Amino acid sequence: MTNIQHHLKSNGDASVRVQVTPASAGWKFLHFKIVALKPGETYSQETNGDEMALTPLRGRARVNVKNQAFELARRDVFAEPAHVLYVPPRQSLTVRAASEFEFALGGAPAAGKYPVRLFAPNEMKQELRGGGACYRQVNHILQHPLPAERLILFEVYVPAGAWSGWPPHCHDGHTNSPYLEETYYYRFDRSAGFGIHRNYRRDIAFDELFAVRDGDLVLVTQGFHPSGATPAANMYFLNYLAGELLDDARGAPPVDDPDLAWIKQDWTRGVWQLPMFTESL
Repeated sequence: MTNIQHHLKSNGDASVRVQVTPASAGWKFLHFKIVALKPGETYSQETNGDEMALTPLRGRARVNVKNQAFELARRDVFAEPAHVLYVPPRQSLTVRAASEFEFALGGAPAAGKYPVRLFAPNEMKQELRGGGACYRQVNHILQHPLPAERLILFEVYVPAGAWSGWPPHCHDGHTNSPYLEETYYYRFDRSAGFGIHRNYRRDIAFDELFAVRDGDLVLVTQGFHPSGATPAANMYFLNYLAGELLDDARGAPPVDDPDLAWIKQDWTRGVWQLPMFTESL
């Protein structure tokens, strides 16, 4: 089963390239957008009852929040790690681009427990996860113990030909998992690059399979959700999550697909060694 509304393409001609809201996604908490500005352009946002996190993707800008100003810069998602600007509810933020500036902005309902804060890369955990064909780097850019009420953010780097989210895991409130809504924003380091993203359930007939390209956004509304980079290019994705986990509980783990969790014991178990059938050659 494929639902095109869960796979969104970037609009390269608009300042808001792609976006999702609770109403458009059919969920409760998370909203997310990608914004691209030309030099000198501005973008303003009221946080209202939401906490928000801004992640620079490319370029330079100044962001004003009340009487505070933050200078943000990033060459590219493949060139250096991210800073993340956290903005609590009931604030106004204005982004003024000093060059072409592309950024992600997402949020979720919050009470306002935490102040405005710019998180630097040296505060963020960098994790090498998995092994074999499932080896990747996960940067915890806004995850416990970094403080937020609902928001959780990761940047993930997947080598060409490798898989991420493996073994497949879920956090949809089923199979004793926590409930978290999630977006995947994909980038590739070559123009011909593409990957595969799957959302599926074990207990009902729910199975989505998407071929993802540079700038695509995929929604994880339910189920287990692995993704893979084809040999065409290295793959990056940015995750925003929000749901029922609050504050320190945001560190709770998802639940793995029990049929596939065995790989954590040996990431190369059963992998063929080539050539095969040498005795018949």
